[in-house]
Amino acid sequence: MCHFYTQGQSEPVFHGKNVSIGVYAFHKYILFLSDTGIMKRYLLIITTALIINNLSAFEQIGIASWYGGKFHGRQTANGEIFNTNDLTAAHKDLPFNTVVNVTNMANGKTVSVRINDRGPYVGDRVIDLSYAAAKALDMVRSGTADVLVETNEFEELKITFNIQIGAYKTIEYAREMKIRLESAGFSPVAELTNSGITRILIKNISEEQTFPIVNRLAQLGIRNPLVKQN
Repeated sequence: MCHFYTQGQSEPVFHGKNVSIGVYAFHKYILFLSDTGIMKRYLLIITTALIINNLSAFEQIGIASWYGGKFHGRQTANGEIFNTNDLTAAHKDLPFNTVVNVTNMANGKTVSVRINDRGPYVGDRVIDLSYAAAKALDMVRSGTADVLVETNEFEELKITFNIQIGAYKTIEYAREMKIRLESAGFSPVAELTNSGITRILIKNISEEQTFPIVNRLAQLGIRNPLVKQN
């Protein structure tokens, strides 16, 4: 199979076999019993899915930007706390923890970064770098740069989800919910945010398990949990 990329190209080029990429909306109806009879709950999950077989490489040319400042210390899309001094980046499609090489096409400087966030969602930008990565590429002052993004360390994406049951200002309420879920056979975890909010979650659930769990929660009277892709 030949491989290629072109200047100004924002769509990724995969080298390998049987590769498809897309954004899928999973529309599921969850049935549960209420005092007024059977109700329908509509749950919509938008997720980016990469379906990969024998994939050997990835290349993408486009515009890179960088972020820091007010985002330092905030939670990234994979649940980590963002540190603008680490060599990390946000990408719309690549699996979390993929290590990519980013080359500034204006000066030839290269840096390796780990994907731990989602984005950028501005114009035709393809990757959003931490301050440390932007500094290594000598693009802090300009803010953006034309770059080549590439990796040979690409693993098949296994989609999992976290289900957030609730977010509580009072630790006692969070503890009560955690105990309630444990009594129902779940394995919830409690996470304390920087703002003092305690989140109760059921973590690392496969797509196949997600909807049965939401259904079970509804039967317990727990409506509209927040379902988020890892």
